[in-house]
Amino acid sequence: MPVYNKLVRGKIPEIIEKSGKKYTTKILSKEEYIKELQVKGFEELKEYVEAKEKESSLEELADVLEIIHALAEYHGSSVNEIEEIRKKRAVEREGFKEKIYLVEVEDE
Repeated sequence: MPVYNKLVRGKIPEIIEKSGKKYTTKILSKEEYIKELQVKGFEELKEYVEAKEKESSLEELADVLEIIHALAEYHGSSVNEIEEIRKKRAVEREGFKEKIYLVEVEDE
């Protein structure tokens, strides 16, 4: 039996059960949950980077966004609040649309 040891979406056990397979799950503590959300975030971002087609790229970005939603909720916030912070930072420093790549800064 394959061992996964990873955070999965809520309906995954139901999907596995419908396939006729047996599985084992556990409910994570708060500390385990935040750690696994962070791990899952890196996993999903890596999958986005490795995606070759637009459709799979967008699906992976949706998965990254799902992790952001969960992390915001974990921290007692919301994606709306994060979006407001993003907007404020964009006003202060702008975004990345200008494609500026900083090479170096002279030390004093």
